[in-house]
Amino acid sequence: MRKKRLCYFPHGFTLMEIMLVVVIIAILAGFIIPNAVKQLPGVKIDRTKADIVNISNVIDLYYMHNGNYPTTDQGLQALIEKPTSAPIPKDWRGPYLKKKQVPVDPWGNEYKYKCPGDHNPEEYDIWSMGPDGQDGSEDDIGNWEKPEKK
Repeated sequence: MRKKRLCYFPHGFTLMEIMLVVVIIAILAGFIIPNAVKQLPGVKIDRTKADIVNISNVIDLYYMHNGNYPTTDQGLQALIEKPTSAPIPKDWRGPYLKKKQVPVDPWGNEYKYKCPGDHNPEEYDIWSMGPDGQDGSEDDIGNWEKPEKK
């Protein structure tokens, strides 16, 4: 008859193993978090540029359906609710934005809209006031190209 061999398998981790994992995570966080915080302003600017491209695409779709862009008075709200002021859209198929609200920029400000635009007189301007929240300053981000500084 064979003897049964008794094997002991520990269930769980020792305090030393847990402490070692916590220390490794803390060291990794010490390297990663400062680098992520340094990238934060650039990420907000990139998100703003992407939002402007997305909103511009939606405005262009509005134009294709209705034959004109929303007026400055109708604003971006025309992408959410059918405008009641002239020119009344012929074939409004909205709401054109998924969340049924006009997005705000990463700094909590509404995107600005003007039609016809100062920078794009044949179409429209859409922009964010940027990190400083001041309209017309150097950090504004819009759907126009800024001339390079030399």
